[in-house]
Amino acid sequence: MIRPVNYADAQQLLNIYNYYVINTDVTFDLEPTSLKAFQEKLHSITKDYPFIVYEENGEILGYAYAGKFRERPAYNSTLESTVYVKHNQHGKQVGSKLYTELLSQLKQTDCRVVLGVLTLPNEASVKLHEKFGFEKVGHLKEVGFKFNTWLDVGIFELKLA
Repeated sequence: MIRPVNYADAQQLLNIYNYYVINTDVTFDLEPTSLKAFQEKLHSITKDYPFIVYEENGEILGYAYAGKFRERPAYNSTLESTVYVKHNQHGKQVGSKLYTELLSQLKQTDCRVVLGVLTLPNEASVKLHEKFGFEKVGHLKEVGFKFNTWLDVGIFELKLA
């Protein structure tokens, strides 16, 4: 079931996110996020943007949301999307189902462009974005440093309007 997030979900969402912080380079956070910081982020995003979860038998298997790309007002119709799937739930199309719903909701807003900002290489995330029509429009080389490795970032763009 895909549904809007609620604040009672915060710990499950945080567990999903912190797995990626600790074990992967897909996020550039270097230390696990605290529950309080995650709750504040959740509150900040849900004031203005969609934030959805994929739940099965009471367990959250993934989540997706959109948020500001940048602070300046000229960017107000450009949003950045985020999708995380619980590390042991890949291959079940959870990310695709979340993206289908998130993009559907964004099409009902004044959002004109959605950006996916991905650590590269990341074949699964690249394939997910390309499946939905995102086009790679930028490649930033060695802009992040995690696990003693310089990492690239790809910028993928989807025009909704």
